[in-house]
Parts: sequence; structure tokens; C-alpha cells
Amino acid sequence: MKTLSNPALQAIRVAAVALVVGVAAPAAADPFPGADLAVAKQTHAAQCVECHAKRFGGEDGSEIYTRFDRRVTTPSGLAQQLTACTTMLNLDLFPEDEHHLAGYLNTHYYKFQ
Repeated sequence: MKTLSNPALQAIRVAAVALVVGVAAPAAADPFPGADLAVAKQTHAAQCVECHAKRFGGEDGSEIYTRFDRRVTTPSGLAQQLTACTTMLNLDLFPEDEHHLAGYLNTHYYKFQ
């Protein structure tokens, strides 16, 4: 029976630890996969900023996202709020537009994983 040399045994140990760590530590999942952030940035500027700036202050209306008592606390809450805004304000947005906006807002303000 042939025994493994010390460097070979060390390499196997390192590979085993990497495998266990990779399986045990789940990767941070993107709650809005495939969101087109460039499109969403334009949509946000055209559809959201003016109203948010009037209602919550700030030059870009971002106070709504960063205020202490914000309503949105989960990815699903963000998606629901976007749908509510679209419906209440009769915005001409499709579900995929809302998805892109959710990804944009999450990337820049909410940081949900």
C-alpha cells in the first residue's frame, strides 16, 4: 500500500476543507436575479423621483428608502410596495419593470440578500 506524501496529503486536506466550507456557507442570494439596473435607473428617474422628493424630501427622493421608519423591510415587501405604487399612481409599468426597479433599489438602498 502506497502512502501519500505530506504535500499530497496537505492538498487533499485543503480541498476537503474548501468543499465543506463551500457547502456549509450558503452564498448570498440575489432576491431580484436578472434585474436590469441600467433600465431601472432610467425608470426610477422618470417615474419615482419627482413624487418621492415632494413627499419625503431630498433632491433625489431617496429619503423614502433611507428613513428610520421605512415600511419596506424584506425583499417581498419591496416587490409589494412597487406593485402598490404602480397601481395607486396608475403608472405604465409591467411586472418586469417592477422587478428591475426592485433590483435597482435593493442594490442602492436596501441591500437585501
